[in-house]
Formats: sequence, structure tokens, C-alpha cells
Amino acid sequence: MREVSVSRISEALCQMFIEANRELSEDLEQCIRRSPQQESNPLGKSILQDICENLDAARQLNLPICQDTGMAVVFAEIGQEVHLTGGSFEQAVNEGVRRGYVEGLLRCSVVSDPLRRINTEDNTPAVLHTRIVPGDKVTLTACPKGFGSENMSRLKMFTPAADPRQIVDFVTETVRIAGGNPCPPLVLGVGIGGDFELCAQLAKKALCRPLDEPNSDPYYRQLEEDMLKAVNELKVGPQGFGGDVTALAVNIEPYATHIAGLPVAVNVGCHVTRHKKITI
Repeated sequence: MREVSVSRISEALCQMFIEANRELSEDLEQCIRRSPQQESNPLGKSILQDICENLDAARQLNLPICQDTGMAVVFAEIGQEVHLTGGSFEQAVNEGVRRGYVEGLLRCSVVSDPLRRINTEDNTPAVLHTRIVPGDKVTLTACPKGFGSENMSRLKMFTPAADPRQIVDFVTETVRIAGGNPCPPLVLGVGIGGDFELCAQLAKKALCRPLDEPNSDPYYRQLEEDMLKAVNELKVGPQGFGGDVTALAVNIEPYATHIAGLPVAVNVGCHVTRHKKITI
């Protein structure tokens, strides 16, 4: 049994949320920097170049890439041979988020109640997804999720008779309805399977997969390519002003499901689809 103090969880998440808000993962940044060469619309090309300059400015000035520094989402995989010591794991997660947002001078956007709308002033509580896995390590993924794109996300309960073309059409329709609201070019996470709530979680998890890491299943790899092609044919373009580059990538995360259902969720991510991962 390996002991891990929850204070290490707090410290790690504090730094992860600060860093994730200031610098994109290398795979996404490189994808964005290549995009102006893929854009034929002069206005769209100019917008993509501005986005690249914004990435440079954030790095040089040590500032967040976007003013919406997101709601804190944490995926935690805890080895079953780990003994967490020194307090509550969930409290440690929220302490790390609190410190990261307060010390990092990140915008605090979370309200304590969805209807009474009182700001918690430290961006807690986080949305926490925890799995117990084999081994003696703790793997944390920090995802600051902005709500301009989150608000454009959708879920549909298809019947088992639905074919892949209908799923592609649903993803495409989601982007068409969203238009420029989620600040394209987009990254799309698609969850297929599970049940109602797991399907949405799968879509969020899909957003965290590196864009230069192909789907391990050739069937879903091809479906991702079909979805990306269909979405870009919409010509929504950068920031909704028209063009070739509406989405940078589509990642699918499938899971087993019931014989009577076929849930599909689309979690829309803007060009600032941030995430950072470490193993303790």
C-alpha cells in the first residue's frame, strides 16, 4: 500500500489549473498554428492569425488565454493500492481549485446555487469524476471548461435502429445550431453509448484526448474523420464568419450500452479546449 497525502493533490491541481489556463497543450496549439494555411477565406485566415497572436501574448504576459477561465472539471483515477492520507480527497480537490483560481488571479465564474446565482468567489466546487483503477498511482486531469461552448452541447437518445450517418448528422446539426457562439474553430468530444449521464461524461472525457493521438479503433477513427469533414463542410468558419476551418478535431469515446438504447452526446469545446494531466 502506497501512501499519498491529499496535500499533494491540492498542490498539483492548483498549479495545473493555473498552467492550463495560460498555455494550451502542444497538440492543440500546433493544430491551431497550422490552421491559417488551411483557410481560404481571407477574413477567416486573419482571425486564425489573431488567435495565434493571442496564444503568444498569453504566454509572454503570463495571462489566461481566454477571459472565461472555466468551471473546474477534474478526472481522477486512483489506484486501488493507494492510501490517501491527511484529510478528505474531495476537500483536497476543491482546495486545489480554490488556490489555483485565487492565487492565479483567474476569473471565478461558479455560483453556489443554479437559481439564486450567488458567486462562490473561488470557483469551487469542482465537477469531480473519480475512478478506482489498478496500481499505486493517482492520475489527475484538470479541465477548465468555458461555458460559451458548454452551452452549445447536446445529448440525444437515439433508438438502436439509428445508423452512423444519423449520428454524423446530429453532430453536424449541433455545430450548425451553435454557429459562432462557441468561438470556433472547435474541438468536439462525442460520447456514444452508456446511459444518459455516462454518455455526457464520455463526451467530456473525449475532449481531453490529445488531438495527435488517433482513435485506437479504426472504425471510430473513420467515424471521427467523417464527422470532421461534415462539420467543416458547413463553412461556419473561424468565429462564425465563414470559412473552411470550423472544427480542428472530433474525438469519440464509445462505451457499452443497453439493447434498447443508443445515447449520443456532443460536448462542444472552443479553440481554447484546455486540459492538463499528471500522475502522482
